Amino acid sequence: MSEAITEKQEAVLKFIEEYQMAYGKSPTLREMRENFGVSSDNSILKHLKALEEKGFIKKDDTPRGIQLLSSIKEKLDMVAESVKLPVLGFVPAGGPVITDEYVNGYMTVGEELAKNSKDFFLLTVTGNSMIDAGIFEGDLVVVNNKKEPRDGDIVIALVDNANTVKRFIKKEGKVYLKAENKDYNNIYPENELVVQGVVTALIRQY
Repeated sequence: MSEAITEKQEAVLKFIEEYQMAYGKSPTLREMRENFGVSSDNSILKHLKALEEKGFIKKDDTPRGIQLLSSIKEKLDMVAESVKLPVLGFVPAGGPVITDEYVNGYMTVGEELAKNSKDFFLLTVTGNSMIDAGIFEGDLVVVNNKKEPRDGDIVIALVDNANTVKRFIKKEGKVYLKAENKDYNNIYPENELVVQGVVTALIRQY
């Protein structure tokens, strides 16, 4: 793409890019004509031919024959590889219930953080009991609710009708939750300790 493009050609290319990003396909000649308020296909075809000759687009003779631009392919691939997770402020007994009562919002994360939206959720951390593990109030933790906790995992657990983020410790058949802050006590369950998920990643927003 050694040649520069004119202002009108740039406008056409921008429209194609925005259309592809919005719809995942290319606009037709009619849609481009209507967008630019022209009555004839000729002016649009002239710009498309120039863009093709200069290497900005590739096209065939079908109605939506302009190939996806490489920049759009990359963006669409990124969207395809992302997962939309609910951000919870609280995880009720029985596991994450995705209702308005518990969902504070949604966040899109990369596939490397969560494989799907079914087995993962985000939880907003409150308190400072895990600061020595690098987890601070206001952080978002990515939680896998299907993963079985192992000794040493950081987990979300329901204790006395409240959620807590702690390290899961299992010794000689007994379990307890370990705080990562000397000012906080460990939690030894008197009855049942309900682990609601294992923390697999942390997201900090500045």
